[in-house]
Amino acid sequence: MKRDSTVQTLVVATMLCVVCSVIVAGAAVGLRPRQQANKRLDKKKNVLIAAGLIQEGQVASQQVIDEKFTENIRPVLIDLKTGKRVDASIVNPDTYDQRVAAADPKQSEPIAPAADLAGIKRREKYAFVYEVIDTGGTLEQLVLPINGKGLWSTLYGFLALDSDGSTVRGITFYEHGETAGLGAEVDNPKWKAIWPGKQVFDESGKIRLEVVKGSVPPSSPNVQYEVDGLSGATITSKGVSNLIHYWLGPDAFGPFLDLLHQPKDATPNA
Repeated sequence: MKRDSTVQTLVVATMLCVVCSVIVAGAAVGLRPRQQANKRLDKKKNVLIAAGLIQEGQVASQQVIDEKFTENIRPVLIDLKTGKRVDASIVNPDTYDQRVAAADPKQSEPIAPAADLAGIKRREKYAFVYEVIDTGGTLEQLVLPINGKGLWSTLYGFLALDSDGSTVRGITFYEHGETAGLGAEVDNPKWKAIWPGKQVFDESGKIRLEVVKGSVPPSSPNVQYEVDGLSGATITSKGVSNLIHYWLGPDAFGPFLDLLHQPKDATPNA
């Protein structure tokens, strides 16, 4: 067979493709445990950022993140339909993957179009609530996972609330594919710094928190419920409002927050 023949060229190209495919596949399989570990670490870090336990942009080692998370965060798995804690005999919280569950028909349920404010179509049956506790074990904050459609992508993040379940302590988005310089400004620390102190519910219990178009006038009668919109990113801003209204509403964390507001002797999560 001639070295410069068509057959020889095809053979070499095929062999090269096979070798490269094997190398890429092997690398993907070999690195998967490390990638999954990094995702878990990033999620812990963003829970801590939302709660204000790690500052935005702070460089923190894995050891620091793990220690702060262990000392200050108490993950609790709840049934979204009832708002009550899920017994470990039903679902093991140590192995439960909320993102996987949301895509699994056996672990999730469809959302009626009229109720699907976040545009996610399916919602997992069980979700984590990250309780932020002090050294004495007293509840200080709640960090809730949130997600919903923006313009180009699904945004995944965390919303931190005071122990009253209504006052915002922080917000962060750790995964999205929004337009750089526009919708991607959900990552901008200056914008996220506007959120602390905002109120989710009014006195009647109605969800009022929203991202408005433009800036919020200081004299606005609803200033405690409104957040400045993202410039040039109306759809992403609306998406953030919608996902908050969905996840804090009756079809998601609403039942849990209702139980939180019950009198102490009602022992809501017993």
